[in-house]
Amino acid sequence: MNQDYIKPDHWSIIEEGFDAERVKSSESLFSIGNGAMGQRANFEEHYTGETFQGSYIAGIYYPDKTKVGWWKNGYPEYFAKVLNAPNWIGIDIEIDGENFDLHACTKVSNFRRELNMKEGWYDRSFEATLKNGTEIKANIRRFLSLNLDETGVINYEITPLNKEAVIVYKPYVDAGVTNEDANWEEKFWEPLDVKHDKNSAFVTARTFKTHFIATTFMHNTILLDSKNVNINPESVDSNKEKIQFKYAVNVPQNVTSSIQKIGGYTVSMNHENTQTAAEKVIETAASIGYNQLLKDQIDAWAKIWEMSDITIEGDVKAQQGIRFNIFQLNQTYLGKDSRLNIGPKGFTGEKYGGSTYWDTEAYCIPFYMATKDQQVARNLLTYRYNQLDKAIENAQKNLGFKNGAALYPMVTMNGEECHNEWEITHEEIHRNGAIAFAIFNYHRYTGDYSYIPEKGLEVLIGIARFWHQRASYSTNKNQYMILGVTGPNEYENNVNNNFYTNYIAKWCIDYTYDQIQKVKAEYPADYKRIIEKVNLSDFELTEWKEVSGNMYFPYSDELDIYLQQDGFLDKDLVPVKDLDKSQRPINQKWSWDRVLRSPYIKQADTLQGFYFFEDHFTKEQLEKHFDFYEPFTVHESSLSPCVHSIQAAALDKMDMAYTFYLRTSRLDLDDYNKEVEEGCHITSMAGTWMSIVEGFGGMRVKDDTLHFTPRIPKEWEGYSFKINFRNQILKVSVHQNETNFVLEGQHDIKVVVNGKEVLVEPNNLVTV
Repeated sequence: MNQDYIKPDHWSIIEEGFDAERVKSSESLFSIGNGAMGQRANFEEHYTGETFQGSYIAGIYYPDKTKVGWWKNGYPEYFAKVLNAPNWIGIDIEIDGENFDLHACTKVSNFRRELNMKEGWYDRSFEATLKNGTEIKANIRRFLSLNLDETGVINYEITPLNKEAVIVYKPYVDAGVTNEDANWEEKFWEPLDVKHDKNSAFVTARTFKTHFIATTFMHNTILLDSKNVNINPESVDSNKEKIQFKYAVNVPQNVTSSIQKIGGYTVSMNHENTQTAAEKVIETAASIGYNQLLKDQIDAWAKIWEMSDITIEGDVKAQQGIRFNIFQLNQTYLGKDSRLNIGPKGFTGEKYGGSTYWDTEAYCIPFYMATKDQQVARNLLTYRYNQLDKAIENAQKNLGFKNGAALYPMVTMNGEECHNEWEITHEEIHRNGAIAFAIFNYHRYTGDYSYIPEKGLEVLIGIARFWHQRASYSTNKNQYMILGVTGPNEYENNVNNNFYTNYIAKWCIDYTYDQIQKVKAEYPADYKRIIEKVNLSDFELTEWKEVSGNMYFPYSDELDIYLQQDGFLDKDLVPVKDLDKSQRPINQKWSWDRVLRSPYIKQADTLQGFYFFEDHFTKEQLEKHFDFYEPFTVHESSLSPCVHSIQAAALDKMDMAYTFYLRTSRLDLDDYNKEVEEGCHITSMAGTWMSIVEGFGGMRVKDDTLHFTPRIPKEWEGYSFKINFRNQILKVSVHQNETNFVLEGQHDIKVVVNGKEVLVEPNNLVTV
């Protein structure tokens, strides 16, 4: 049974009624972020029930020493993780002498949370009766400013309902935090300094090992009946890692008091003196004031939605799902800083360490290319270029490769591999292919070739060298093979000749070879610089072509399909529909040995290849492979339903496409995998966007031209999306019997709709 407590709504995520069992799940779902920092929706006040405390700062990480039963050569020394950052949201509250704690109240009613995605704020309200009999009403609003991205704001209002009350607000900042997922229970932050001045306080701490410095700050204002009560804290408690103020207010019955708290982080990545920077941030935010900060937040989100919104008519759950996905992607990464990337949990939890995976290149880049300007996607490509030296070092250190062969890490913060399971680290090498594919995809979509001679070709050469060295020649088959790998389907470890891996390896070599010839012909100065730098010879190129031209792909003549890997047909091929429901999800119910011997596929594997290289295969081939592999797919990876939704739409299997779309868009809201309390699946959310734009909209780029094959689920009356294609914005609206195009731009654009060419002129409605 999936969870279903989130109320359907077009623009908000809403929870009604207090249930301690749901607190951790809601902390994930109601998370907020602004690209520079983020936090789970923890209560500001002290809470003794089960909770998962989490605040995170983009780009600040710690190398947590790897913990394994026994050591194997090539294991990474550590797992890098985004740290649980010092807590600035905390506000302990005392009411008539009793510590306020929702878990300890005799009654909690009218509890409601709302994450308003349109305006970018999070609200919580409730009525509560304390053990001492005092009844209160509370309303708390919190947001992380998009404009001042080092700043967060809380407005915490309390109204006594049955009598006058003494309310004591005790706001604090605390660097004494630990990670839920620490390997060795060690502390990650070393306190350096604690300071306060009137209503402002600062705790400066440094990470062990990586030596990032962060000043966590707060500035408090007390209001009574909406008027500023000009008081300084009546006492200050502090130790070397925490500072707490105390403000006592006599509040008449039915009058509202509140604390407005400005807080956040200034970090050494951006400032030489983090405390001076924090003082400036407080000064700026305080001079703008709460109401204007909120108005600015609403305006900033309106600008984002103007470009990235997808509307769905007639299906509120589908609409809520896609907006939640788009909202979380924008909260996680806004593309302003090429040092940053997109972690699979974003700012919503600690699983996967908050690090960079192949998800960015395979799933996220299309979303950012189409909803932002191309510089954002270029920043994501630049991130990998900046880590090329580390990728070369990884191939050398872990696999003994030479001559500049590059293996990009499965998981990274700074370019070093830090995933600590060998069957992933050393075997799931297909991630190298996704990085090359992203370069191709960027050029195909934006038309900007300049990235390749400037930076991309060096990355491609390193990757092609890797595939050339990783392939083994089989005298038995007279072909090249790639042995001992894990494909995208992680329920198959250490297999030989995974189709997707072999196919993308061949493609990488051929694509790199073609780009070398193009750069040689059209950018001779760049060509000379690169060839001298990487020391590439014609003899080496000939060897590459020998490997790519003779790559082996496992195939069944009987079924007329490529096999996921050698020996796939030797398994007991029982389809998923015949599995007892009590056995699902298999990754939580079965031993790993049993999973590995089964035919069950965690996520699109062979079909991932058909998604990337659609033009290389016929529709009939796609259908054969889809009909064979889909029945064995358990979709226990968040990255699976979106690819299947796109493929099902391409095959006009619209009921399946719609089911997969709902699953990918509401994966977290409905908690399909029973794990949302650990955080949301941010990178797969970009796949949800693709399942509408590329799946139902059928958008493709071929020969510099946009192609559409629009389809619509029967459950919808219509849907629309915008894409920024080569600096012109095209709005596409699909209804049951027509598709409309409107162009915001300077020049006409040619599009191909259902195989026919259509001319779209600026600001003219074209109906097909």
